[in-house]
Amino acid sequence: MSSLDDNEALKLDNQVCFAMSVANRALIGIYRPLLEPLGLTHPQYLAMLALWEHSPCSVNELCELLLQDAPTMSPILKRLESAGLLTRRRSAADERRLEVELTDKGWELRELAPPVPVAVTKQLDMQIAELTHLRETLWRVIDAAQPKP
Repeated sequence: MSSLDDNEALKLDNQVCFAMSVANRALIGIYRPLLEPLGLTHPQYLAMLALWEHSPCSVNELCELLLQDAPTMSPILKRLESAGLLTRRRSAADERRLEVELTDKGWELRELAPPVPVAVTKQLDMQIAELTHLRETLWRVIDAAQPKP
């Protein structure tokens, strides 16, 4: 924003954080009714997406995949376990390691999920290339915002 004068730089509509916050709420609002028939919230959906790719894995590995911390993930995993979609158990090799694995019911839910991203794309009325560019740009923002070692 160095090219904006002070008045322009402080306008709400010129804030990247504001646009991202509003876009996030709007996008989750689109997902909500699509995920309801699956019995999932948006955070649970993200966890299931990661597990459909990486089950079984440790809670720590799942946290890394989702860029979340364990205290945030714990209630999500408890609810998914209560719904019968996954199991959590201590590793036989290392008691400190908590492993997460999808159940048959968790894998079966995957069969119902493919229409979700299609419906989101359709509702946004954007081209795949636009959404791909947006996603890549957001990952650049995420990477840039990460603490540097």
